[in-house]
Amino acid sequence: MMKNFSSSPLHSNGQTPNHVRERNNRKYSALSAIPLRFSLRGYGFCMATLFLFCFGSLFYQLNGGPPKILLDIRQYLGESTYLDDHGPPAPRVLPFPSQVVYNRVGKCGSRTVVILLRLLAEKHQFNLVSSDIHNKTRLTKHEQVDLMKNISNIPQPFLYTRHVHFLNFTRFRIEQPVYINIIRDPINRFLSNYFFRRFGDWRGEQNHLIRTPGMKEDERYLDINVCILENYPECSNPRVFYIIPYFCGQHPQCREPGVWALERAKQNVLENYLLVGILEELEDVLLLLERLLPHYFTGVLNIYKSPDYKKMGNMTGTVRKHTPTLEALQVLYHRMRYEYEFYNFIRDQFHLTKKKIGLKSVSQPPAHSTAFLRELALRTPQPLDEDEELDADLEDANSWLVHT
Repeated sequence: MMKNFSSSPLHSNGQTPNHVRERNNRKYSALSAIPLRFSLRGYGFCMATLFLFCFGSLFYQLNGGPPKILLDIRQYLGESTYLDDHGPPAPRVLPFPSQVVYNRVGKCGSRTVVILLRLLAEKHQFNLVSSDIHNKTRLTKHEQVDLMKNISNIPQPFLYTRHVHFLNFTRFRIEQPVYINIIRDPINRFLSNYFFRRFGDWRGEQNHLIRTPGMKEDERYLDINVCILENYPECSNPRVFYIIPYFCGQHPQCREPGVWALERAKQNVLENYLLVGILEELEDVLLLLERLLPHYFTGVLNIYKSPDYKKMGNMTGTVRKHTPTLEALQVLYHRMRYEYEFYNFIRDQFHLTKKKIGLKSVSQPPAHSTAFLRELALRTPQPLDEDEELDADLEDANSWLVHT
């Protein structure tokens, strides 16, 4: 007996093969749309995760470590082994040296250099700390430690400058910075300081009255020849023994004029100073600083020679300065014989550095040495005529000062 296929369930429900195929196609289309919607959502999640990771990484680097929330998560989940596996992040690369101290000597062009440093600090983005303390060069042991710790905590690279005698950082197990300095002919320095304390400079701010408010009128107008020849304290030892202690250090014996302080100052220069220049050859000093410390002094000579800077620099010249008699200079030179031995040592070292670097000097060397003064008798010559004697002495003295 033959089966009647016309009565099968497919046909009994009224669904033709075409209807079945259409229904299956709709089901396939619906299922194929699901992965599409899922992939868009996953893509958005991945991008958000990547953004948060990049932001967190940037925040980590800018702040020198992970934010507090990551530390809390690490504490909750357990200590990470990343640092154990990979080590700490590389520190920021700093130029060498990145710690420089300029313990500037009074009346040796330091205000000129500080003005330049202020312009250079802004240009080269280093930290310049210039102390306002001008009259405390000798410190107690406690003050030394405090100052050295404060200097060491300045963000690097830095340049710290102050009128202060040499500080031995290594003595207190603190990292020693690199020192730089500038000195000048000792008698010229003395004369500049003598008249600056009394009459200030061309800035017109009456700074001499601020610096020496208690100075009496007879002292302010004291003739420098009288001061020297009559052995006033300001014009005799140990007051004229001024430059060497800046390089000798804080030891009490550094303030005593003699061979010990001289030799210790020389040793400190050789071991701790990158450069000690002489003011008489300032352009060469700036050239060497630019060569040795480019991250601090690049372009310094261009600034120094610019018209705007010249206008500022001209205001720092001491007023009413004049030259003592030759007799007074001879007496003063004799008192400063250790200062001159140190000055000649520094000048020789400075010229040696220029020669090693191959720097062609733009400054002229002195016409002659000051050694001839050692041969002069420390007495007043017999006058032929009062006016003639004064003119001759001033002519000889001015000639000596100009050439040294």
